[in-house]
Amino acid sequence: MNRSPALAVLVLAVFAASAGCTDTGSERTTLMVIPAGSLLAPLEDIEAAFESQHPEIDVRIEGHGSIQAIRQVTDLRREVDVVLVADASLIPDMMYLPMSEGEGNYTDWYVPFAGNEVVVAYTGRSAGADEITAENWYRVLSRPGVRVGFSNPMLDACGYRAIMVTALAEEHYGEPGLFEAVIGGSFNPPITAVRTDGITTIALPERMRPADEKVAVRDGSIYLLSLLDAGGIDYAFEYRSVAEEHGLRWIDLPPPINLGSAEHADDYRRVHVNLGFQRFRSIGSERIGQPIVYAMTVPRNAPHPDEARMFVDFVLDAFREGKAGWPDPVRPDPEAATVYHATD
Repeated sequence: MNRSPALAVLVLAVFAASAGCTDTGSERTTLMVIPAGSLLAPLEDIEAAFESQHPEIDVRIEGHGSIQAIRQVTDLRREVDVVLVADASLIPDMMYLPMSEGEGNYTDWYVPFAGNEVVVAYTGRSAGADEITAENWYRVLSRPGVRVGFSNPMLDACGYRAIMVTALAEEHYGEPGLFEAVIGGSFNPPITAVRTDGITTIALPERMRPADEKVAVRDGSIYLLSLLDAGGIDYAFEYRSVAEEHGLRWIDLPPPINLGSAEHADDYRRVHVNLGFQRFRSIGSERIGQPIVYAMTVPRNAPHPDEARMFVDFVLDAFREGKAGWPDPVRPDPEAATVYHATD
């Protein structure tokens, strides 16, 4: 979402003037919104539009990996008004838990609002950029001199999805050793994909520290963008929306492996990733492949629950109407915005 400096100044001036004209003399309510990093770009426009309609509210947005976004509430005990994640299943797994003895859960509901798919993003300077295609991408990424990046699965949903996609690709293309060549072989000991009774399981170490320079791991998928731009890596596993928003080149992966198709949910469920972070023992460390669904909730201890629900409704309307800067190919049917409760 590139904007010229002059346009940005003009937009800010208009919003400032609008807020000044409607100021009632009271302080603005600060609404703390913590989203998955891949949502930062569309939320930029939503934030501006919401504040223009509600000048009495100041929306503060702070991006994290999806797991880290939830941990701001559950572990760090921060007062957050809205949490938005790139994996809807993380909310019941991590937030349908008591805040403390005798208290309610961190939340008892969530609402899905968007989808996405995983792509392989790159630039014109990437090794093999002039020859990579949707048919040979895994062979290019398997080369020893080609550097690949993905986000930390312990912190970010795109990280464990990158591992799932690579494991699914090995079976889809019938290429034994593909997972090891692209990702697994760059760790010591190597990360292996074990297949038993039709299920592929990948057990991750507690610390994701590559043993060589072929693989780079960052806390969130958006942190790979500067590394990709600087030539520190050649390819990155990213969400399609992120690749499109940042003007990158990308390879569209087949629906049976890109985690973006409800029709292939059964294919995705055949891969399981076990997170190595010990804290997850109490909430379930196993992530099972499924179609990508974004979701949001208002934590039980949100300081401004009424304003938070207003913001949630505003986000839903923006995505229903296609006004959120979300790529059409990965935006779900507007009727998918159904609230799911802990009792469902």
